[in-house]
Amino acid sequence: MYNPKFQITSGILNNLNAIEVIREKITNCRIHPKEELLLKKEAVLSMVHNSTAIEGNRLNEFEVKKVLEGKKVNANLRDIYEVQNYKKALDYITKRQSPIINEDDILRIHKYTTNKVLSKEQCGKFRKEPVYVVKRTPVSREIVYSCPKHKKVRGLVMNLCKWINNSRKEKLSPILIAGIAHAELAAIHPFTDGNGRTARLLATLILYTEKYDFKNLFALDNYYNKNRPAYYNAIHLGKNYEERSKSSLTKWLEYFVEGFSAEIELVMDKIKPFLFLKNKDSHKIILSKQELQILDFLNEMNSVTSKDIEDILTISKRTAQRYLAILIKKGLIKKHGTKKDARYVL
Repeated sequence: MYNPKFQITSGILNNLNAIEVIREKITNCRIHPKEELLLKKEAVLSMVHNSTAIEGNRLNEFEVKKVLEGKKVNANLRDIYEVQNYKKALDYITKRQSPIINEDDILRIHKYTTNKVLSKEQCGKFRKEPVYVVKRTPVSREIVYSCPKHKKVRGLVMNLCKWINNSRKEKLSPILIAGIAHAELAAIHPFTDGNGRTARLLATLILYTEKYDFKNLFALDNYYNKNRPAYYNAIHLGKNYEERSKSSLTKWLEYFVEGFSAEIELVMDKIKPFLFLKNKDSHKIILSKQELQILDFLNEMNSVTSKDIEDILTISKRTAQRYLAILIKKGLIKKHGTKKDARYVL
């Protein structure tokens, strides 16, 4: 059974307490639905751009935005696939409901992130060969970490999943669970490639299942990408898995929780105007589940037709038009074009 070694220092505890205070404010903040959708879109863009950039993706944020909007970008196909894949993996963890984390989740995340990038034999499959983390320079090549033998990978991943689920029952902070899972999956290195992205997405999945999603407005990857050497130094705890498994994760957790706190502070800065306006204006907009689905789809596609809404919600033409009319009345969408070829935008 996996049994990580760590201490909850005063620094970790102070940051966890500060995060809890902000979490309550964000959770209870009444953000205008249209503004919330825009903030979510911004967070997704940041996560996709920064997490893929850490692994060497060469697309800048503007190009990533164009790819996510389905627009053409003159770039290497692998870079484009990596961006598209990361977004699909994010969609998976966002929609997933069960609080139990299992081996299949990790394989699915990896399959989404490496589609068309790795071969079918490697995509979403545990590695069947030795893997090393190598530091390359123009004149040298140094092995900085030796991963566990491939025959041990499945067992190590299963032990990690058991620990995640047991720790959740024992009420360990979801932030610490996410941080430890991130580090351990990176140490196991269960795949030939895509381990870093899978580890970061696993951490995000844990936070989402424990309702630590902060309205899906935060992007931890932004913190890592600001100073990549600091991220690599923090997560590197030994020359091989055996040495690492005996090392304390305290320093890594201090880094992880500090980064989490910094990113949540940025989210807080973005919603401060809404906290102020709530005291000045008691008006709020109530949205049904179907209306939220329409807005989410609009956020993805930029514009929709009445027929799109019929297909998405599996409803009649009249009902689709009624929902669209309600959203127009609430000031959340507007109509372009004539009745026959009308399209709706945020």
